[in-house]
Amino acid sequence: MLRVAIGLGVAQTIAWACTYYLPAVIAVAVAESHGVSRTLVVAAFSAALLVAGLCAPRVGRAIEAGGGRNLLAVSALVIALGLALLGLLPGLWGWTIGWLVLGLGMAMGLYEAAFATLGRLFGQQARRGITTVTLFAGFASTIGFPVGAALLPFLGWRGLCLAYAAVHVLVVLPIYWFTVPPGVPAAATAAARPRPDAAALAWARRAFLLLAAFFILRSIISAVFGVHLIALLEALGLGIAVAVGIAAAVGAAQVGGRLLEFTLGAGTHPLKVARLGALLLPAGVLALLLAGPVAALPFALAYGASNGILTISRGTVPLALFGAEGYAVLMGRMAMPVLVAQALAPTLATPLVETLPAMAVFGMAGLMALAALGCLMLVAPRPAS
Repeated sequence: MLRVAIGLGVAQTIAWACTYYLPAVIAVAVAESHGVSRTLVVAAFSAALLVAGLCAPRVGRAIEAGGGRNLLAVSALVIALGLALLGLLPGLWGWTIGWLVLGLGMAMGLYEAAFATLGRLFGQQARRGITTVTLFAGFASTIGFPVGAALLPFLGWRGLCLAYAAVHVLVVLPIYWFTVPPGVPAAATAAARPRPDAAALAWARRAFLLLAAFFILRSIISAVFGVHLIALLEALGLGIAVAVGIAAAVGAAQVGGRLLEFTLGAGTHPLKVARLGALLLPAGVLALLLAGPVAALPFALAYGASNGILTISRGTVPLALFGAEGYAVLMGRMAMPVLVAQALAPTLATPLVETLPAMAVFGMAGLMALAALGCLMLVAPRPAS
């Protein structure tokens, strides 16, 4: 499993750097090139997340039916096509078409698909592999931002997109094809099981809805902070250099949170680890509200560590609660509302960020984080059969 997880981790690092983190590198250059606002440029990225969310259930069913190797390999080609379209098509319409194609590739080739593939291959033993993948991919922005910024002056934003497309064909595609084993058809692995009784069905429905609500709320917070955190920190009275430095600490803290899950949390039930991770964000917000801007760095570290742990929990908690059978389908169903919320949240939150005091926005985020934690605390372990 380690070989597969490392291969997926490397491929995921490249895929995230070339898709999710790409607009941060080239959005300004694209807006200037097309003579449009940066808002319109980023709106195409939001549309890609919507496409990814809408496609996620079908992707989950495909992985459940035949394993993930073929689909992940195709995702590398689809992402390469989307990036090539960004680099070749003219105007804002071409930019938008490229991102719509990338949305399909992201649905097929980012975390949910990788987690579902590991769960389909290794069942309950996939937890270690999921953590390994996120440890590698946690460096996607750390690598993607400086590499993209360094290449941009030489290649231009179109050349950078074409170079990233080539990397997906020449590097990512072979990684998926040669490191991920073929999946066993579902019919060959599904054991005959008695139909679950009414109590088990009720538990599963309630647990799924509570988990979905938890991850939706947390994705909203992460999406809003991902776009507006530096502006919010500046609004607290911090200088731009300090605000950027504190925001950058979030990424390091995310990797730290994943290392904690990989080491100290390895022997603990994933639901308990997720509850600890969920608690860190409201604790960080409380410190910020009580101590003021001086607690901005502790808040950022708590927020980053929380995100790092919960990225793993997105894969491990459903696997631990619901089991390996049908896991890929479940991941697809849960990914759809999360990605849709992630796409809409930054735009919908912009008026609040621009009109409310920064502390009020942080306070609202803390309340949402508490509500999310409440949902997670209500999730009960699987009842004994």
